[in-house]
Amino acid sequence: MIFSDASRALPPATGRLPGPVLRLLAALGTLVAGYCVLLWGEWRANPDLSHGFFAPVIFLLLLRESRRQGTRRWLAPGPAPAAAALLALLAGVGLFGLAGIFAASLGWTHAVVCVLLAGTLGGFLFSGLLVLADERVRVLPFNWVSLTAIFLWLLVAPLPDGTYARVTLSLQGWVTGGVLETLHFLGIPARQHGNIIELASTSVGVEEACSGIRSLISCLYAGCFFAAWQVRRPAGRAVLIVAAPLLALGMNFLRSLTLTLLANRGTDIMGFWHDATGFAILGVTALLLAGLAILLESRPATLPVAAASAAAVEQSPPALRFFWAGSVAFAGLAAFYAFSLRPAADAGRPTPDLAAMLPAAPAGWEVRTPADLYQFADILQTSHLMERTYLRRAADGGLLQFTVYVAYWPPGRASVSRVASHTPDACWPGSGWTAQPTPVPTEAPALAGLKIAPGEHRLFINGAGFPQHVWFWHVHDGRVITYRDPYSIPALFQIALQYGFRRQGDQFFVRVSSNRPWPELADEPLVREIFVNLSRIGL
Repeated sequence: MIFSDASRALPPATGRLPGPVLRLLAALGTLVAGYCVLLWGEWRANPDLSHGFFAPVIFLLLLRESRRQGTRRWLAPGPAPAAAALLALLAGVGLFGLAGIFAASLGWTHAVVCVLLAGTLGGFLFSGLLVLADERVRVLPFNWVSLTAIFLWLLVAPLPDGTYARVTLSLQGWVTGGVLETLHFLGIPARQHGNIIELASTSVGVEEACSGIRSLISCLYAGCFFAAWQVRRPAGRAVLIVAAPLLALGMNFLRSLTLTLLANRGTDIMGFWHDATGFAILGVTALLLAGLAILLESRPATLPVAAASAAAVEQSPPALRFFWAGSVAFAGLAAFYAFSLRPAADAGRPTPDLAAMLPAAPAGWEVRTPADLYQFADILQTSHLMERTYLRRAADGGLLQFTVYVAYWPPGRASVSRVASHTPDACWPGSGWTAQPTPVPTEAPALAGLKIAPGEHRLFINGAGFPQHVWFWHVHDGRVITYRDPYSIPALFQIALQYGFRRQGDQFFVRVSSNRPWPELADEPLVREIFVNLSRIGL
């Protein structure tokens, strides 16, 4: 029998939690606090995760509800709970080890690292729950509310870049297509180019923030919370959790349609209307979810709180011993990472002159420098941006176009994952560019006598059939990081031993695009001059 009878008499209570339980709670609280400190900057910078600010309060609220109103389910002593605790701890320590290895090349704030750390926290919290739900301890029941409190920590970590880009692009395409069909149904002429809707007098773009990814994640978080806090029947919980993302997508579609109709009437939808409708949608959706939770089932009467017995806890459940063994392993890894921590490369150096890297008037070239590049400063979280396009006639009489874009972030300005989310893979399809298959997705452009780090290679074509070969690099702390390909654990461990686990460093994002393949650019003196300049920042 895994679960014990909740009606069995409790041992005499002392009126306070026993020392072993207090030490366990202190260890878990320290892990939760450390996780919040790590992700605090991401929650501040990433609107998709702004609900993370409420995560500590909601976590404590659900634990309180689990004790007061949750199902009184205790775990009977036996090998099953001990084995489950051991597996959870092994998973937590293993994920923490992987997080450190990935952090050596990606940084501790990269999305992949944050997800691994979320899994680490989940493993330790689950093992702690198995201890606290032991019938000899009886501090926190093993029920849906307690499990939800643990699961919600996974929903405040940033999505890995590839997953985020795919979900966002899918949502942008769905919203854009749905709005276009609705406009046609209403008799409003419009046509679509990627994620841009062209109206009679203006154009409306369904940006990343308007795709619905923000409301989708927040509403899924809220749906799980309300399902645990307010609803007790399993069927009602399932209805609420399924309804949350559907409601989020539907409300975001209404917001995009409303903004498009306002733009069609000549209203400036940037600024007030854009932000007001966004906050209104989140607020209304949360209220609808709360109302649905109340309709599905009201809260039951408060149950008496079980008390732990010091005499019973002294029996030391095996899961508790496993927990402390896992904590020692975790502390050892943390000490190793801290000991291996090295200062960021060239910390404190002045802001680089991006304009000087890209020649302003090379002989024989027409140069175009966009004046509106800084409109993306808020989205990118940096004002250090430079782009120049070089044009001239090629030897075959056609046009030779060569564009270089460089962005810079000082240390601590933006997380690695935030910078990595704004790649051509994520942004260009929304502007009408269609990705084409490339035989070599990762390529090191060849220049005689100059070694260039391998970069990501893509090929895009717009609606007019104009091609763009694109190469891009993400430089973190003086070295290029290749965050898209599957990682070799031995190779990452070599990076960790060679470079150490650095503090936050500065970041560059470099994009080179041309209507010609690389062999037609390699012999151009201008190309060599630019890449010599870029090699000084880590390329």
